[in-house]
Amino acid sequence: MFEYFPGNYVWNLGVVATLNSGGLIDEVDRACRPIREAAARGEDAGTTDFLRAWTTLTDSLVAQAEAAEKAGHARNAGQLYARAANYLCQAERMQSTKAPDRLETYRRVLVLQQKAFALKDPQLSRVEIPYEGTTLPAYFSQAPGAENGPAPVMIMWNGLDSTKEHMYSSAHWDELAARGISTLMVDCPGSGEALRLQGLTARVDTEAWAAACVDYLLTRDDVDPAAIGLAGWSLGGYFAPRAAAFEKRLALVVAWGANHDWGAVQRRRLQREGERPVPHYWDHVLWVWGYDSLDEFIEFADRVNLDGVVEKITVPFLIAHGAGDRQIPLEYAHRSYDQAVASPKRELRIFTAGEGATEHIGLDHLPHVSTFIADWVADTFAELSASRR
Repeated sequence: MFEYFPGNYVWNLGVVATLNSGGLIDEVDRACRPIREAAARGEDAGTTDFLRAWTTLTDSLVAQAEAAEKAGHARNAGQLYARAANYLCQAERMQSTKAPDRLETYRRVLVLQQKAFALKDPQLSRVEIPYEGTTLPAYFSQAPGAENGPAPVMIMWNGLDSTKEHMYSSAHWDELAARGISTLMVDCPGSGEALRLQGLTARVDTEAWAAACVDYLLTRDDVDPAAIGLAGWSLGGYFAPRAAAFEKRLALVVAWGANHDWGAVQRRRLQREGERPVPHYWDHVLWVWGYDSLDEFIEFADRVNLDGVVEKITVPFLIAHGAGDRQIPLEYAHRSYDQAVASPKRELRIFTAGEGATEHIGLDHLPHVSTFIADWVADTFAELSASRR
């Protein structure tokens, strides 16, 4: 993995994720160069410096975007707004839950994202998914030609610290669209806007919000009701298989990082084993799950486990994992695969150092993982369609 900040895994992961999600190396370098000394103080210290530096970059791009928009250069302006949203969102995820400007920063991300859609990607729209008396915020990417007839669709779910804006910047939706597949990018409970602005915390029984997503998609004329799949990355590698085990309207499922026993990972992190995804880690996980006590949370976290669950998956199941994942042990990918005995098509794809994408969810070579998953999804939807004829 490219390590801009020697010895600071968490900050390096943010840089690599940005560069592999549409960021430009010159812009990232200009933002990061002034904060090298801050990075050397550790993953938690200096995150306000990180936000300040990346906000300066964001401000510069927004000024350029506004000038381009005024000149009538819509595509250029949209690209600038999209990168500005990407940079600011990556900086926001690094902040403490107690940072006074965190929510305002995220609100700005939402505004910039909508400007990018309007000018660059009009096929994307914001949607609201009804969920237990409120809604789950989401972005919908309509596949080309879907307005003329129903198309397959993939639901995408976040992990512990990502947002639907990160899913957009990953461009996985664009890979799926090129294969005739729409995408619903969801801030599920415990992530993104659902957590930040609505206070919806994560839960073990993820089939509850899977049902809400499927119910919503079935109201759309541009969705094939027999071809609704689900992918979850990072902690979504628990969320998605759990949902597919119990929500039987899903046609296939992808674990983008095998989070088979997330509770055990938390106990390892208490012992400082393995790496963490974000600074201010324990404050973050308590926020995501709605706990005040670390002791109570650790006892609860043992329930975030797929033993006895993946055996109930009865649809095609892809597990994609990096051989060098420093957060989630590779053995969990094998465990999910070995236990998914009822899946009619189970596949374990391990990405190696020789090809790249060996780090957590392949962030060191994200496009490589993205295209592999998109091909597997497209092939599997085609096989399912042929079997119904």
